[in-house]
Order: sequence, then C-alpha cells, then structure tokens
Amino acid sequence: MTSDDRALIDRFLEMMAAERGASPNTLLAYRTDLTGAAAIMGTLAQAPKAALADLPAAWASLAASTVARKASALRAFYAFLAEEGLRDDDPSAALPRPATRRPLPKVMSAADVDRLFAVIAGRLAADPPARLDLRLSALVELLYGSGLRATELVSLPRRALSADRPFLILRGKGGRERLVPISDRARAAVAAWLAHVPADSPWLFPSGRSHLSRIRLYQMIKSLAAAAGIPPDRISPHVLRHAFATHLLEGGADLRALQAMLGHADIGTTQIYTHVDSRRLVELVNSRHPLATMTPRR
Repeated sequence: MTSDDRALIDRFLEMMAAERGASPNTLLAYRTDLTGAAAIMGTLAQAPKAALADLPAAWASLAASTVARKASALRAFYAFLAEEGLRDDDPSAALPRPATRRPLPKVMSAADVDRLFAVIAGRLAADPPARLDLRLSALVELLYGSGLRATELVSLPRRALSADRPFLILRGKGGRERLVPISDRARAAVAAWLAHVPADSPWLFPSGRSHLSRIRLYQMIKSLAAAAGIPPDRISPHVLRHAFATHLLEGGADLRALQAMLGHADIGTTQIYTHVDSRRLVELVNSRHPLATMTPRR
C-alpha cells in the first residue's frame, strides 16, 4: 500500500466520522477492510477496474456477509474519491454483490435469564456483598432490562442515570440519539454499585484509566453463564440484548416501540425478532379474531 493510499484512507475516515457520525468500531472495520484490499491489489486509490474484479477470488473462502461488508467499504471509499475529484471514474461496479440473509438472533429463554439472576442474587446475599458482584448486577440489569449495546453500556458516564428519572438518553450508532427506559430494578442495582465508584471517575464502570472494556464484559457474562449451568457459547452481551427484545415482543410490545428502544435505524432490523413470536401470533388469531367466536356453517 502506498503512502498516498494511507493518506486518502485517513481523509475518508475523517469524513465518515465528521459527516456520517461513524463510531470508532465502524471506522476501525473500514480501515481494516481497505488496507486488506490494498494489500491484495498492491494499490488502492488508483487501482484499475480489472484489479477489483480479481478480489472475489481472493475472498472466495470468506462468508457472504464478510464479502458484502468488504465490498461496501470499498464502494464507499471510491464514491468518496469521485466526489472529491480524486478519481475520474468509480471502479466499484466490478465488486461482487453477494446475496446475504440476515442471521436470526440467538434465542435465550426466560428460564435461562432466571438462572443468571439467581446466581447474582445468591452472591448479593452475602453480608456485605462483594464490590465486583454489585458491578456485575448493575451490568446485567442494564443489559437485559434496557437492551443496551455492549459499547453503550461500558462507556456510560457516571451521571448517566438519575434516581428520579426512569430513562436515559443515549447517542448510539451513527450518532443517533434515543431514549432508553430504565427499570426500577436496574436503577436500584446501579445505585448500589455507585457507592463503590470513585468520586472523580467520569465513568459509571471505570477500569484503569478508562472504562470497562467490551472484552472484559464478554468474559464476565461467559463466566456468569458457566456458574448458572448454561453453556457459555450460548450467551454473550449481545445475546442478552436479543433476549430483551425477544421477551418484550412476546409480552406484547409494539414493533415500532421496540425499534426506538433498540436504536435501529431500519424497522427491517427489528423485524428479525418476529420469528420467535410466530406461535403466539397463531394463538392470537385463534383467540382474538372475530371469526374465532363464530360457529362454522355446515
């Protein structure tokens, strides 16, 4: 990869951050995909269309979703070059467009959630409860009770939650703000944890010089699952977010309300949760539809 390529990638990522509000994780993914493509082709910004046509062969062993993501990053990069007058053409038409299917979320039963909270309750029964168990309680209550993303959770400011306000306002993916309801249980768990947070910490979940990392959160959830007798590979912070959405929908939540709480820009993303509710929908038609109470004619 040439020095010009590195400079243009930097300019592209600055634009994505400033104009489109791309998150640090998104920017890192773009940089990885662009530098990887440059390594394959030898150059990036001035790569001919024929060089891009060779990429599918290099990506042949990758999943369709991964190929689609890499191709999307390159399309955005070449569109940026064209808009800035840095290329006379846009060669991205040569990139593949693999057909992808949105994967269904892992489903976690309410019984499994109960087992997680039973382990936490057992630990909190100690007198006094351990500091790290109070932290774990607050984390899991917010994950399952509010459907926060892992990054949103670990980076919460110390004063994000207020004792007299049953919600918080988050800036999530793409810089979009949303209102997130916070249950009484979660507020109580956070209040208990706050007593152990240093007064000068800007973070609700501090760790070292920054906040708790997503990787450490992931490890904590896996460890909790093992203690509850649940296979750790079935659970992650994101699976708890899925459980929040799935169980709300099963309880009768409106899909649009769920979209707002999860912070999905597209209702299509929220609709992946409707697959888990098919049995309830059938029961709903059989019990609530006007025809259900009518005697069939012979």
